[in-house]
Formats: sequence, C-alpha cells, structure tokens
Amino acid sequence: MSHRAGTAVIVGRPNVGKSTLLNALVGQKVAIVTPRPQTTRTRVVGIRTLPDAQVVFLDTPGIHPARSLLNRRMVELARSALADADVAVLVVDAGAGITHGDRALAEELAGHGGPVVVVLNKLDRIVKSKLLPSMAELGRLLPEAELVPGSAKTGAELETVLGVIVKHLPEGPNLYPDDEFTTETERHLVAELVREQVFLATREEIPYGVAVVVDEFTEKPERRVTVVKATVLVDRENHKPIVIGAGGERLKAIGTKAREEIEALLGTKVFLELFVRVEPGWSESPRRLAELGL
Repeated sequence: MSHRAGTAVIVGRPNVGKSTLLNALVGQKVAIVTPRPQTTRTRVVGIRTLPDAQVVFLDTPGIHPARSLLNRRMVELARSALADADVAVLVVDAGAGITHGDRALAEELAGHGGPVVVVLNKLDRIVKSKLLPSMAELGRLLPEAELVPGSAKTGAELETVLGVIVKHLPEGPNLYPDDEFTTETERHLVAELVREQVFLATREEIPYGVAVVVDEFTEKPERRVTVVKATVLVDRENHKPIVIGAGGERLKAIGTKAREEIEALLGTKVFLELFVRVEPGWSESPRRLAELGL
C-alpha cells in the first residue's frame, strides 16, 4: 500500500467551525476556540499521522471583508496558505445554508487548480434531509469537489472526512516526525490559551483589540514547574478595567482557567502571572503585528 503525505488548508467564513474541525481531525487542541468570529488570527499547523498517511493541516483566519491592518493581514494569511496546500478544505455551516460569503469562496476555489473537499459542518444542528439544497448548490459551484457532511463538535463522519482528504494527498514519506502534532512553539500556544480565556470572559464587552504577549517562559525542572508571565494588550484605556474586573476578580478567573489549559498542554505545574497594559493602535502597528506572527 502506498504512503501519502501532504498539506490540507482549511478555509471558510468566520465562525463556521474551522478551528474545532482542526482540533478534532488532529486529535489534540492546537487552535483556540470561542463563540466569537475571527478568533483565529494566524495560520495554525496541526499534524495527524496515520499508519499509511500524514496530513499537515493549516487552519486559517476566516475570510471576510477586512478594513483594519490586523484584519487585512489575517485574510492575506488565509489566502496565501492556499498556495502551500495539496488539498483545499472548504468548511461551511450546514445549518446556515450557503451564504454569499460561501459562494464567493467557492468561486475562488474553483480556480484553485488543486483538489477541493467541502465539509458541511455542524451536522448535529440540522436534519440530514435539509442538506440536499446546500449540497446541490455546492455541486454546481464546485463540480469537481467532494462534499462530505460532518460534525466537528460530535465527531460524526470525521473519519470519512479524513479519508477523503488523505485520498487526495500526493504519495510520499512523512513530512514531520510521527510524534509531532503541531509546529507551533509552546510559547505561542500559551499566549493563545490566555487569549482564548480573555475572549471567553469578556464576550461582547471588548471588541477585537486584545492581544497577548508572553514576557517570560521559564522551565524550572528542579521545582517541576514552568513560570509564565504574560501581558494582555488592550487598545483602549476603558478596556483595561473590563479585563481586570472588580477587585481583579475577572483577571484572576482568566488566569485560573488559562493555567489549567496550559498545565494540560505542558504536562507540568504552571505558575502564571498576568498583567494588562493599554497599547493604543497596536492592531494598526506593522511592528507589533509582526511580533504577533501577522
């Protein structure tokens, strides 16, 4: 039996479940997930190694009309990732039907030149019979693509999704060692886990002007602990007290939940200290965006 290995880029509108799908297909949490659209800001790599194949997944920010420099950089990252991929995986929200944004992406992928797999995600939210109109429209837009309904949340049909993707990969040896599941650094993953908890804690109170910078990441094996100090950047003065909360309670809760996630990732005890700093206009600063991987 031949061995296959290659890259599959996951694209789609914001909030269709791309990051949840990535985590489910990889079998490890490599991308943060919140109910808020545009949570993913950078290209996230997740690796799934099988007996006869290795898939290198590239999760990307949602493609959307972009105004700020931050959002423009996010969309540019998503589109540039397509050039690196052997397979394009378009994710649509099955429950929402085919939107204008889905159609625009499908038309873009029709000229991609490589194989396309369409995952009709959130199957758990819709009766299968109601999928037919969406599948018919996608079939017209992408006649060469394979359409696979599934649910990243419940895992339904994900083995089928994985099998279809693998089928389109080129033959070749593994691109990464068998035991790797991401190329992201621990420092980057820690920053993302803190940002995830900030998003979950503040919900709609703060727009997207939040970033996290890890100032210190020190492993202390003699104490079996990793010391992490991180700064939450906000771009407005009135956002700082929202993140901190009354008497510092919200920041404390963010830190507690983030620490639990980081300990699960690193497999060690973690001492986490969080700070909040106002940095007006960080999302329009090329220097700061470059430091954040954008």
